[in-house]
Amino acid sequence: MCGIVGYIGSERCAPILIEGLRRLEYRGYDSAGVAIIEGDRIEVVRSVGKLSRLEERLQGVELRGTAGVGHTRWATHGRPSEENAHPHRVDDVVVVHNGIIENYLTLRAELTAAGHAFSSETDTEVIPHLIARFLREGADLERAVREALSRVHGSYAVAVVSLREPRRVIAARKASPLVVGLGEDGNFVASDIPALLSHTRRFQFLEDGDVVVLEPGSVRITDLAGTPVLRPIQVIQWSPAMAEKGGYKHFMLKEIFEQPRAIADTLSGRLSAAGGSIHLDGGAAADSIARTIRGLHIVACGTSYHAGLVGKYWIEQIARVPVQVDLASEYRYREPILSSDTGLLLISQSGETADTLAALAEGRRHGAPIFSICNALGSSIARASDAVLYTHAGPEIGVASTKAFTTQLVTLYLLALYLAAERGTLSREALAEKIDLLRSLPGAVEEVLKLDGHVEEVARSIVNARSALFLGRGLQYPIALEGALKLKEISYIHAEGYAAGEMKHGPIALVDDELPVISLLPQGSSYEKILSNVMEVKAREGRIIALATAGDERVADFAESVLTVPAFAEELLPIVTSVPLQLLAYHVAVLKGTDVDQPRNLAKSVTVE
Repeated sequence: MCGIVGYIGSERCAPILIEGLRRLEYRGYDSAGVAIIEGDRIEVVRSVGKLSRLEERLQGVELRGTAGVGHTRWATHGRPSEENAHPHRVDDVVVVHNGIIENYLTLRAELTAAGHAFSSETDTEVIPHLIARFLREGADLERAVREALSRVHGSYAVAVVSLREPRRVIAARKASPLVVGLGEDGNFVASDIPALLSHTRRFQFLEDGDVVVLEPGSVRITDLAGTPVLRPIQVIQWSPAMAEKGGYKHFMLKEIFEQPRAIADTLSGRLSAAGGSIHLDGGAAADSIARTIRGLHIVACGTSYHAGLVGKYWIEQIARVPVQVDLASEYRYREPILSSDTGLLLISQSGETADTLAALAEGRRHGAPIFSICNALGSSIARASDAVLYTHAGPEIGVASTKAFTTQLVTLYLLALYLAAERGTLSREALAEKIDLLRSLPGAVEEVLKLDGHVEEVARSIVNARSALFLGRGLQYPIALEGALKLKEISYIHAEGYAAGEMKHGPIALVDDELPVISLLPQGSSYEKILSNVMEVKAREGRIIALATAGDERVADFAESVLTVPAFAEELLPIVTSVPLQLLAYHVAVLKGTDVDQPRNLAKSVTVE
């Protein structure tokens, strides 16, 4: 949660900070602020609400400084307000912070007893107070930051500026992402790569416990004790345009339409030319895990959890490996039984999800081999895994995940094939057939996207609904969960996904002539079963919106509306059927006038527990 940008160099930093914050606004948008060193003073400007409010405040303010920090906030401690907005200032020290300081109440009581006066409700404010105290005791800025951070417990990414040393920005991280950008005319720090792509493609990824000192012409990284550490420079190939809307009204719509390309990119280089083998990242470590594990735990949150549920079907059916799927936020608390022959597969778009990182630590404690599926190069989860499988979705700015979800599904299917090939549960001929199906997948998604206009018409018919029910069976059940999540996330309509066979055990009580029941009815092994479930809804005058295979004439007889998908192999249909549900949620949200890309109370990267 929250976004940090810092810069020091020869250029005016105000435009750099604002541009970077705009690219990070998906991480937090309750309030925003900047702090810029202007000669012998620090100018701090903060505002409640979205970044545009801050920009309005900055209009007409002449800020010429070339060193500063900025922040967009997603509230954890303290309501959204100007006094709780970052940056926080104590004396001549200014701090921006992501994460949660778990012992802030103890530190706040200690500092208050020592005469410090607090001006906010936040946990963050203890950090500048601690730094200011150590500066008064004679420490230089770098040492004061180290001393302060050694006192705090919890997670943090911080960036600090001070009039004591105006040509430095000091930053540090622990369990919250932070990257360093290396520029020609200065150096940068930010929460995520897109913030800096207009200025550099050369990055260093900080590890937990790293402290970085940025000066206009140098970057120095040490651990918390001051011992120098080396972090490799990585060149990122994303262009700045990849993080822009590209002519679409919203990032989410752009990202929905990018899915054929994202799927093709995720497949690229991983399918042998002869169609007989799968090549995944991870090398010998991945091979060893694939051959030796006797079971697999998939752990994820939200949309990634739904991808994991689909992955369970695939991995069990194709590779014959028993799979459990857990919500990351609950995983530790059931005391999972893990060992060196039980693999742990973590799925996280950002690679920084706090609960998923905690599950990773649990796996490490038990000696489990760890796979991860991530979209973010160099993220915390990716670096801590034994083998990482990258999706190649590119930057996903819309908070509601779309192309990250479908590329996770593609990667899970590749993993199922890879495990099957390594374990001998799939013949070379059968593997070649499945690879041919994968190659045709981007085209099938292209066909679905042509239905966008019709999906919008269906959206108009349900825009005033107060609730919606999504039904699916087998591989379509997790897609029903995901479709419901998308609708509730961005339109604020209450929606629930259910296994269709469970409907008579409770949800059928909700059915009336006002309840839209979005029924996933593509042709497949569960078709007749779910058809009978849907007829139970029809008998109670429910409004049936059917998602069916093109040419299915039976569905048209009882459905109020029909969304069609092309006929395709059943086991890959979840990737195809997820797309019209994304479009349906998008168009309902647009018609309702909600904020599609930044729905209320949500953030893209959930880096707090």
